[in-house]
Amino acid sequence: MAHELSAKLAKVWVLAEIVLFTMIGTQVNIEVAFKSGMAGALLIGLGLVARGVGAYFSVLGSSLNRSERMFVVVASIPKATVQAAIGGVPLAAMAAAGIATGPGEVILAVAVLSIVLTAPLGAWVISAVGDRVLQVAPPQFHDARDAVLESHGGDDAL
Repeated sequence: MAHELSAKLAKVWVLAEIVLFTMIGTQVNIEVAFKSGMAGALLIGLGLVARGVGAYFSVLGSSLNRSERMFVVVASIPKATVQAAIGGVPLAAMAAAGIATGPGEVILAVAVLSIVLTAPLGAWVISAVGDRVLQVAPPQFHDARDAVLESHGGDDAL
């Protein structure tokens, strides 16, 4: 039942993503986005370094080899959904409180810059690095996966 619900929610999420990213795009003040350009990019870069270090240390005691641990770092690069979901919250809160919205506009602009910089870069790096450092699963894994799929009526949403 959980897999069926997950498959249905995945379909709803496609529409929700379109709405979410469209709404965030309409809120961005282009002037503020350009003004926060280099400082925002530097902040995002520092955040990526810190997140990469955290991701690496979080899998340090695992059974992953060094290449796989580095892939975990690379896989932490693309982030967009959370930034899109909460990037406009400070702006909305400031507007609702009737206070100056300048800082909220900067936060939103940097959130959008984060999406624009990390999503395509991360997708490209994951594709390039993943093919080099990740191994193909052994045949017995595929056999086990096929058996599980058969037991669930062939639903590939697992």
